[in-house]
Amino acid sequence: MSRTQFPITLVDSQEIAPGVRHFTFTTTQTTPFTFIPGQFINLHFPVNGETLQRSYSIATLPHEGNNTIELALSHVSGGRASGYLFNLPIGHNVDASGPFGRLVLREDETPKRYILVSTGTGVTPYRAMLPALAQRMQAQGTQVVVLLGARSPGELLYQDEFLSFMSRHPLFSFYGCCSRVRSDPERTHERKGYVQETFAELALTPGEDIVYLCGNPHMVDQAYQVLLDVGFEKHGVRREKYVFSH
Repeated sequence: MSRTQFPITLVDSQEIAPGVRHFTFTTTQTTPFTFIPGQFINLHFPVNGETLQRSYSIATLPHEGNNTIELALSHVSGGRASGYLFNLPIGHNVDASGPFGRLVLREDETPKRYILVSTGTGVTPYRAMLPALAQRMQAQGTQVVVLLGARSPGELLYQDEFLSFMSRHPLFSFYGCCSRVRSDPERTHERKGYVQETFAELALTPGEDIVYLCGNPHMVDQAYQVLLDVGFEKHGVRREKYVFSH
């Protein structure tokens, strides 16, 4: 882990949903950038004479020795941070620090099932976890469920990647929970409503399932309370809230 700031260079930026971009940075550190899937980095950048700091989960599929750092960012209307980054030219640098965070898969646990719940860009740490999850499914028979909440199917980030992964791994399931608009006809992985409304379909089992919550703080708080109400202990739920600061 590095707490010292280091420069990263923007090499690609692609819109992946309305108001959401996938950013690819590289770093020329003398040692490879390493992280545990689920961690985040801080970006530090100047805006109107002030240095801002914002935290973003790492979306990169980890490869040893790879100095690529991928992030997914939502544009916030009037937001200074997203305004700066959405207009950052290819080839320009921004300072970073990290990685940080504890929303990671732990080596000392063997749940029967991981339930990974998210909204919006909160799904990025789960994308980074896919190789590690594949290993656990193969070695331990662990089941994995990813729930992603959005307003419409077009805002289900990385859904094609998750669906492709599901087609190759029978112990993996992906559900896109759409609160406002659904496909017509509805696709088999889509669900109506908010992510926590899909819990009833999953037959949650406290003591056997471990649940991760990442994304909108209202979703995280509501889902956490639902889980406590059905018998989950606090150690069986891991949380990370995304604060949409300007």
